[in-house]
Amino acid sequence: MTVSLHRLYSFRRCPYAMRARLGILFAEQKVELREVVLKNKPVQLLTISPKGTVPVLELINPDGSQQHVIEESREILEWALEQHDPQGLLNTDLTSAKALIDQNDNQFKHWLDRYKYADRYPELTQQDYRQKGEVFLQSLETLLTKNKYLLGDNISLADIGIMPFVRQFAHVDRDAFYSLPYPYLQAWLKDWLDHPKFQQVMVKFQLWQAGDERVIFPK
Repeated sequence: MTVSLHRLYSFRRCPYAMRARLGILFAEQKVELREVVLKNKPVQLLTISPKGTVPVLELINPDGSQQHVIEESREILEWALEQHDPQGLLNTDLTSAKALIDQNDNQFKHWLDRYKYADRYPELTQQDYRQKGEVFLQSLETLLTKNKYLLGDNISLADIGIMPFVRQFAHVDRDAFYSLPYPYLQAWLKDWLDHPKFQQVMVKFQLWQAGDERVIFPK
């Protein structure tokens, strides 16, 4: 008998989807992974989430029926860790963690998009956009001068919630990023990129199509 699993619609390179997959992995959950390409969104995704962005987690009852749909990455992250949190990622100052993620999602991501796609936003130069984004990076550097991770000596909700976006910022121009005066942030990011769980999160999967044999994440 096939065991019912929750279904995660994801896109490998999307930082929001990385955040969700990290949460599921750290929570030691298993889901049915449906890797999609946003230029050709499957009707199954649009039916449960008309906004058409990823990640989307479709919670499934034991009988295979739909229980609930979670459409925001940070809610998926928190949901997963609330089910099981073996490393104590929620054992931190959650107010501070959520405030940092708010800054990431509401301010930093704005400048990150403009830095990455500067040709679409000619109002400022790419360097100007990078410098706008650096305001947030400077605040992270300050935190990391005190601790190994953002809010202490252990990984927390904040690290998982923010790291994929810092990674994306760094990858716009690696030489520029690693020339910036943020040695603690650069070391933190490098540790994450080498982390076995992050490498597991970034394994490539074939794009999902209706009728395919289900893919279980993590493998």
